[in-house]
Amino acid sequence: MKVDKESLAKVAHLARLNIKPEQEEKLQKDMTEILAWVDKLKELDTDGVEPLTHMTNEVNALRSDIAEKTISTASGLKNAPEHNDQFFKVPNVMKRNS
Repeated sequence: MKVDKESLAKVAHLARLNIKPEQEEKLQKDMTEILAWVDKLKELDTDGVEPLTHMTNEVNALRSDIAEKTISTASGLKNAPEHNDQFFKVPNVMKRNS
């Protein structure tokens, strides 16, 4: 399949690309070569080949989501610049509409 200027302009519009006129010829050539390579894949015999959902068989080693008390409130707050006995105090970041 040969990529023409109209197809290139359509793809550029969809991808929100600004293509300079001096780049058009090279991009047309590159896209034509890519499509030819992809078209060549049609020659492969894929009968009996299961489609992949992932590229590897690795499985995430996730820990169980179990709530544990790992640090006391006092230990967590001891280095905070400002706090009360339960929470960090931080500057206001939102203004109230009055």
